Formats: sequence, C-alpha cells, structure tokens
Amino acid sequence: MKSHVVTTARGERSNPYGENPTGYLSYSADGRMQVIGAAKGRIVPAGSTPPDDERVALYDTMFAYAGTYSVEAGKVIHHVDISWNEVWTDTDQTRLFEVNGNTLTLTTRFADPASGTEVHYAVVWEKVAPTLKSISTGTSSSHVDRVPKG
Repeated sequence: MKSHVVTTARGERSNPYGENPTGYLSYSADGRMQVIGAAKGRIVPAGSTPPDDERVALYDTMFAYAGTYSVEAGKVIHHVDISWNEVWTDTDQTRLFEVNGNTLTLTTRFADPASGTEVHYAVVWEKVAPTLKSISTGTSSSHVDRVPKG
C-alpha cells in the first residue's frame, strides 16, 4: 500500500494510517481476495496481553478482510467473508478502481458515522515483483496478483 487518504466534504484531507502505510492486497484467479493494511510504526505491546489502551491503538492502526470478489465496469466488489471488524463481515464493499501501470487505485465514499457527512477514501496499491515460488505449482506469487479488469 502506497497511500490511504481520506477527504471530507469540506476538502480536509487526512492519512489515518500515516504518511507511509504498509499492506498487501491480493486477487486470485479463483475469485478470492484478501487485504491487510497497517500504519508504519505501530506500538509494540509491553507484554503478551496488552492493556485495553494498547489493544485499541493496535486495532485502530490496521484493517484486514478476505472473501470473494466480482468485477463490473470500473468497479470491484469485495464480498467479505471474514474481517477484523465484524461490521464488515457478510457485506459487499464496492470500490471504483483505476489501473495505471503497476498502480491500482481503489476509491469509495461513505457517510462518516461521527459527522454524518460523506467522506471520500482513496487507497493506492503498487504491484510488487514476484519473490517466491509456490511449492505445489511452481508458479510465482505476488501482491496484487491479478488487477481486476473491467
């Protein structure tokens, strides 16, 4: 993940996962997808059972979900089977997408639950070079395996 930018209706921009977030997004040929994203420099818990404030900080600085996906003209729909946030489990998350070389930009709009105003989310992913060979198939794997085609 190269960036995760949130823009309010007033044009105010923020980076909820910091200036240099990290993460991976994968689409596979069998219609499965998975994503995980996190802020760089997350806290390291003091112990194996972090206190509530550390748990909240860790939860607030990451996201992850997986499921299947489908593609329609200019949009990809993530059909969420499992998520770090149970509110997203068993939902469809629709994203508009744009591919530019090795970069995939996913955008969406949501109503901010705190303010009730619309917020625009833009997440930019960059394809990484294959690094591992699959044990069972001998094929290379990479993040953003298959860019959706619409």
